[in-house]
Amino acid sequence: MYQNLIKPLLDFLTALIGLLVLSPIFIIVTLLLAIANQGKPFFFQQRPGQYERIFKIIKFKTMNDKRGEDGQLLPDSDRLTAVGKFVRKTSLDEVPQLINVLKGDMSLVGPRPLLPEYLPLYNDQQRKRHEVKPGITGWAQVNGRNALSWQGKFEKDVDYVNKQSFMFDLQILILTLKKVIKSEGINQGGQATAQKFEGNRNRH
Repeated sequence: MYQNLIKPLLDFLTALIGLLVLSPIFIIVTLLLAIANQGKPFFFQQRPGQYERIFKIIKFKTMNDKRGEDGQLLPDSDRLTAVGKFVRKTSLDEVPQLINVLKGDMSLVGPRPLLPEYLPLYNDQQRKRHEVKPGITGWAQVNGRNALSWQGKFEKDVDYVNKQSFMFDLQILILTLKKVIKSEGINQGGQATAQKFEGNRNRH
């Protein structure tokens, strides 16, 4: 009952209130990123949601599109703008995902939506992360975020699917607030973003 009825209602109401309360910050960040990114303050990308259904996620765009002499995009760390660095450090880049929550694509709490190209790489256990809606924050994020290994993330994701409840979600939201305040676990091994998942050696 909680997952199918109560949680979606709480998600919608909380996301709506959150957008209203954060609207001044939302507008300011949008304007600053529009200036930093040549009029492109938002980042859109396809991600798999519940039951692997594809949806389009929206985030603040923290990196520009600068390319090297070979025409390839520069490394993430070189494209991270000054305002983008601040937005990412404070986790404000996640705020637009409240729109995804309002649309029903995401939840406040759940496994983070990853790239569609990872779908064939999961083993049967890891694939269970898609039995629930993806979240803005999750059990893996409060236990290391990008500093956690892929295997560690997936173990936490499946652990969340198995233990999902109102009190567990509330615990994760409180821990998320503490992580945001401390700016913990944002980057992995000195990278601007987490390294790509390349699959399991022994998939089944």
